[in-house]
Amino acid sequence: MSETSTLRTRLEGFIEARLTQRFIIGLILLNALTLGLETSETVMGWMAPVILGADAIILSIFTAEVLAKLFVYRLRFWRNPWNVFDFFVVGIALIPASGPFSVLRVLRLLRLVSMVPKLRFIVEALLRAIPGIVSIIGLLALIFYVFAIIATGLFRESHPEWFGTLGASMYTLFQIMTLESWSMGIGRPVMEEHPWAWAFFVPFILIATFTVLNLFIAIIVDAMQRMHDRAMEIEQQIIHDSVHEENKALHSEIHELQQETMKLQERLIRMQNMLEKRVK
Repeated sequence: MSETSTLRTRLEGFIEARLTQRFIIGLILLNALTLGLETSETVMGWMAPVILGADAIILSIFTAEVLAKLFVYRLRFWRNPWNVFDFFVVGIALIPASGPFSVLRVLRLLRLVSMVPKLRFIVEALLRAIPGIVSIIGLLALIFYVFAIIATGLFRESHPEWFGTLGASMYTLFQIMTLESWSMGIGRPVMEEHPWAWAFFVPFILIATFTVLNLFIAIIVDAMQRMHDRAMEIEQQIIHDSVHEENKALHSEIHELQQETMKLQERLIRMQNMLEKRVK
C-alpha cells in the first residue's frame, strides 16, 4: 500500500471517528452562539475581536474538514448529497460579502443537519414527501381559487379592503386558514352585514384547515414510516446475510471436522489391524 493510500485510510478513520464528529457538532453550536452575539452592539462593543477571531477559527476548521474529505473520498465525495451540502454551505461562508449578503454566513449552522443522523432522517423524509406535498399544494391552491372567487362575489361591495379583488380575497382566506383573528377580526364584522356568512367561513375552515393541512402531516409521517421500514428491511437483510454466511462457515467447519474424524477412525482401524496381526 502506498504512502498516499495509507494517509487516506488514517485520515478517513480520524474524520469518521465519533469524537471528531462530536467536536464538529460542538463547533457548530459554538458558531451559532458567536453569530448570535454578533447581532448585539453592546457585546460587540467590548469583545468584538474575540468573537470575530473565534468565528474565523471555526470557519477555518470547517474548511479544513471539507478539504480533508475531498482528499480522502475524491470522486466519492460528490456522490454523497450531504457532503455536497457541506461543501456549498462552507463555500458560501468563504465568499467575501458585505451588507445584506453578510447574513449568508449563518447558513453554515445548517451543517448541524448533516452531522446529526436524526435530523438527516427528518430532512430526507421531507424530500421524499415532496411529490405528495406538491399534489396537496395544488389541491389547496384550487380550493383557495374557488373560495376566493366566491368570496369576492359575495363580500366585495361591503368589505372591499378584505375581498375587493381576487388577490385580496386569497390573502384574507389565507389569514382565515391560519385561524389568526379570523373570527373577531374578519368573520364577525362580515356577519354584521351578512348574517349568513358563517355558512361560507365554516366550510372553508373545515376543508382548508382541518382537512387539507392535515394531509401534509399525513404525507410526511407516511414518508418517515416508509423510510423507517426500508431501513429495518435493510438491517434485517444484513443480519440475515451475516447469519447465512456464519452458518455456511459453521457447516464447512463441521464438514471438515467430520472428514478429519473419519480419517482418524480409518487410521485407528488400520493400527488396530496391525496390532492384531503382530499379536498373532
